[in-house]
Formats: sequence, structure tokens, C-alpha cells
Amino acid sequence: QLQAFGGGLVQAGGSLRLSCAASGRTSSSYSMGWFRQAPGKEREVVATISWSGGSAGYADSVKGRFTIARDNAKNTMWLQIDSLKPEDTAVYYCAVRYRANYYYKDIYEYDSWGQGTLVTVSS
Repeated sequence: QLQAFGGGLVQAGGSLRLSCAASGRTSSSYSMGWFRQAPGKEREVVATISWSGGSAGYADSVKGRFTIARDNAKNTMWLQIDSLKPEDTAVYYCAVRYRANYYYKDIYEYDSWGQGTLVTVSS
């Protein structure tokens, strides 16, 4: 089970920190990722991270502004979002791929999804 939180309304240029807490099936390695879906658009990858946290991948649109991290002892993943832009407005979802060590960019590679948290950026 995944729970994402931390979204809200912020002005352009502001920052937010999203969190995702995993519970239940966490005894084996798992990769994690953040995805987002804007109104009228398909869900897209934002950032993904390996089991160890040592490797991560980012969408080109967020490189240099977003930072993904995780703490396996706490079964928690974060997404630090800086320099927010209106086009970042979306529902942000966290996801898990079980029995995996690397990071994966395709949404179809993930097994479980959180409920999403809304990020709204005003101009």
C-alpha cells in the first residue's frame, strides 16, 4: 500500500516536498517512482529511483529542479520540487515495482500505485 502526500497550491518559483510511504509488502527489494498526470493528458514519468537509492532517472522537463530520494529503513520516498512552473500542475502519483533493483521509466513496469496528491502552481 502506498500513500502520497505533500501536494498543495504554490506560486510559480516556489517549492514543495512530496512524500510517499510504503507499507505491507516491503520485505524484498523494490524500485520506486513518481509520475504525474495533468488534466486532459496521459500519465507521465517524473522521476524514478533504484532500490539502493544510488541511481535515479528524471524526465527532461524536471531535470535540475526535481530531486528524488528514498529511505528504505523508513519505507519512504520523497520528491523535492523546486522552481515550480505552472506546467508542473498535475496529480502526482508514487509507484512501486516489486522484486526490482534498478530504476524504470515505463509506467507499465510498476506494480502498485498510491492515490495521488495534487500539485497546483499558480502563475
